[in-house]
Amino acid sequence: MAEANRTLPKVSAPGAHFVIVEGRFYDDLNDMLVTGARRAIEAAGATCEVVTLPGALEIPVAVEMIRAQAESGQRRADGFVAIGVVIRGETTHYEIVSNESARALLSLATGRRIALGNGILTVENYAQAESRANPDKMDKGGDAARAAMFLYALQRSELEAIR
Repeated sequence: MAEANRTLPKVSAPGAHFVIVEGRFYDDLNDMLVTGARRAIEAAGATCEVVTLPGALEIPVAVEMIRAQAESGQRRADGFVAIGVVIRGETTHYEIVSNESARALLSLATGRRIALGNGILTVENYAQAESRANPDKMDKGGDAARAAMFLYALQRSELEAIR
């Protein structure tokens, strides 16, 4: 499947700090997603840290906890990047994890007005995951980071219009 051709304004976030919250289940795939996210964040002049959790369902809970810490001044978080990989298996667990993590993240992002990029891959097999996670291929970790930075810029009314 071909990637879409798209033109987006350049995103920059100098001085911003993003928290990459990863549900680590597949080490090699997560490493690629995090690498792509870090590259995109650093290219935009921002900084980041990584918080690692056991799986994707814990990501929304952690984002809310970190957001509350940032709101109270205990921690810095200008935006979030959710990273994880969910590969379809033989049970309905795939649907639960895929649907509920996405639903919770969207609800949290809209309800709290959080700059959040969702990079939780939901795929049929390992090959699809590898192609999407690899920063030299589809770079979905980088895409999620850029989405978070676009939303951060929009919050600050600094998002440049596409001409």
